Amino acid sequence: MPQINTGDFRKGLKVIVEGEPYEMFEVNFVKPGKGQALYKTKLRNLLKGTILDRTYKSGGESLEQADIRKGDGQYLYKDTTGLHFMDNETFEQYSIGEAVCGDAANYLLDGAICSLLFWNDQLIGMDPPQQVIVEVTYTEPAAKGNTATNVTKPATIQTGATVNVPAFINVGEKIKVDTATGAYVERIRD
Repeated sequence: MPQINTGDFRKGLKVIVEGEPYEMFEVNFVKPGKGQALYKTKLRNLLKGTILDRTYKSGGESLEQADIRKGDGQYLYKDTTGLHFMDNETFEQYSIGEAVCGDAANYLLDGAICSLLFWNDQLIGMDPPQQVIVEVTYTEPAAKGNTATNVTKPATIQTGATVNVPAFINVGEKIKVDTATGAYVERIRD
């Protein structure tokens, strides 16, 4: 892979550090009174999510660019080995551990189009659709008199996740949920 010189460092750049892919999410150019200028960087490990602080000299240092590719994929199913996706370009199937996806896995519906992140043709990350429309499978009935204020109650949706919804939502209704926060957005009327 090509080498990236310190002068080309910028936010969002994906590089290899100690054999693993990292994304630069903060880059600061520092010119002390004496000596050589420096680049202070904060890097996020794309496999583990850990943060790394590194300082590089402005001349002569470089890092290897990471072979990172993004593509659209379709969510197929979940089993004991993890979540399974199909790349929409190559039609190859990939799997990823549920722990890597975090809470986003709670809002995946069969056939959902997701953004997949690959490193050396290995699936390392997934971003679900920004919002999903799901059916409420269980919630307590609303208590009389609690409809005038912003009262919420827990509701179980068809994926098995729990979402706080307004008191007027009933079993069988469809709602829109923000996958980043897990928050109720609106009720969907047919």
